[in-house]
Amino acid sequence: MMKDMKEPTTRIRHSEEKHGLLEYKNVSLLQKFCSPQGKLFDRKRLGITAKQQRKIAQAVKRARYLGLLRYVGGR
Repeated sequence: MMKDMKEPTTRIRHSEEKHGLLEYKNVSLLQKFCSPQGKLFDRKRLGITAKQQRKIAQAVKRARYLGLLRYVGGR
């Protein structure tokens, strides 16, 4: 019996030359790293290094604290 095949996921690769600086003020970029429920995507799906993942997590936390991003997804 075949296992259920997951749909292939697209990777979001971050490069500062293409997307701009990774900081809390760049909300449109940070939203690409979050799911509709507000969770951060994992490193493998994003195609980034652990160091970049930590920077993204810190920027998202700062943006949430300042009210630029939601803590949970919404309509």
